Amino acid sequence: MLQIGDKLPEFNLIGYDDKMHSNYEFADKYALAVVFTSNSSPVSLAYSKRLLGLFEKYEDDNLAIIGINSNDSSQSSTDTLAAMKRTADHYNMDQLHFMYLKDEDQNVAKLFGATCNPEVFLFNSKRELTYKGAIDDNWESENGVTAAYLEDAIEETLDGMDIDFPEIPSNGTPIIWK
Repeated sequence: MLQIGDKLPEFNLIGYDDKMHSNYEFADKYALAVVFTSNSSPVSLAYSKRLLGLFEKYEDDNLAIIGINSNDSSQSSTDTLAAMKRTADHYNMDQLHFMYLKDEDQNVAKLFGATCNPEVFLFNSKRELTYKGAIDDNWESENGVTAAYLEDAIEETLDGMDIDFPEIPSNGTPIIWK
């Protein structure tokens, strides 16, 4: 399980675009948010547009956000690579350059210590973990958010500051393990 200050684990996963993507692809980014997410989690689905909005807001600041689906696709037909492709098309991820990857063997989720969807791991330019946990305090209503944990952590990370609250428990649905 990753702790604050730990280095980004290496990964090489297939994306919705049928290409392999590794952590090295994002080496030039000032910050990298890895979000464990899924098509079957109502909490993940509620956050989809918010994550894409954060991606667009901070893309010019050299932030990358990638989604990784680690749910066992044999137990959830909505978490197969084919279903992920439909999700990517629905949200126009190819136009946004937002990457959505499949962790079929669940090794990446285990390396990170991810337990639920969505769960965020934010890394600075040195690829040290600066924040992990929840996106905000209200998955059911964007208008009801009173604490934007991830957005605050992104701003502090991009500014080279220590995160005020580096760990906030995630409020998602459990990863479906094999």
